[in-house]
Amino acid sequence: MSPVRTDFVVREVFTGLRRNVTMTVAMVLTTAISLALVGTGLLAVRTIDRTEELYADRVEIQVALTADVSGSDADCSGAICAGLRNRLEAVPEVTAVRFVSRQEAYERYQRLYAGQAIAELATPDTLPATLRVRLADPSGPGGDEAARAVRDAVADQVGVRNIVDQRDVVAELFDFLGGVRNVAFALALVQAVAALLLISNTVQVSAYTRRTEVGVMRLVGATRWYTQLPFLVEAVVTGLAGAVLACLGLLAGKFLFIDRLLAGIVDAGVVPAIRVADIIWVSPILVMIGAAVAGVTGYLTLRLYVRL
Repeated sequence: MSPVRTDFVVREVFTGLRRNVTMTVAMVLTTAISLALVGTGLLAVRTIDRTEELYADRVEIQVALTADVSGSDADCSGAICAGLRNRLEAVPEVTAVRFVSRQEAYERYQRLYAGQAIAELATPDTLPATLRVRLADPSGPGGDEAARAVRDAVADQVGVRNIVDQRDVVAELFDFLGGVRNVAFALALVQAVAALLLISNTVQVSAYTRRTEVGVMRLVGATRWYTQLPFLVEAVVTGLAGAVLACLGLLAGKFLFIDRLLAGIVDAGVVPAIRVADIIWVSPILVMIGAAVAGVTGYLTLRLYVRL
């Protein structure tokens, strides 16, 4: 394309954006919200993957001890606690058994819920001491059988309050993150429909307001593609603007809300933190989606509804 033609396209794009500024702003904001929700879903997917890696070798079975054993035995040297530990260590699938006293459990609870009202509800006496059992391959095909063997070894023994398989807790965490992902994608779909309608309407209005000058250009020999190109570029520009705004929104949301909301459980190692690198990973995807969807919508609108 010659410099003159390039100047014409650029000039027409800015003219169209300026003439329909309210619709342009609405289209950018709607696209940004839609892409931000897509980005949230993608971040949830990435968090699920990283959480699986985080818990791959950390999932344990917790054997909580009764109040009398927890209160009287601070280092698992008593007969009841030591006997339970020996029974657990005798299970072939068990690689390690670690004792966590009431005081250690309380300190971890305070770190986990630091700064929250729930942190004041617990005292060392309300939390049980536990035996944390590490399996050789908790997520492997033999994980269920290994967990069953651990339960059978101590389930009916004196001093056992209850047994918690952390794999069940992790599964609930994955279900929650999966729910966040699904809700984000569902809302993004609704917003995407609104964005597509706005893009289509904006292209049609822009073409209508410049129908006279475009008609003159067609009379002097301009091709249909050449006269439609500025409207197509307008759509792509607004899509890109919405994508950039969505990326900035995700970045702002991380520092202003997500980091504060998840500070306690991130510090405790329950879930991995959302990193700037994660948003950088998501951003090019959002930019490509924004540009592609806007461009395709603009092109189809011009082909189906606009005769220039």
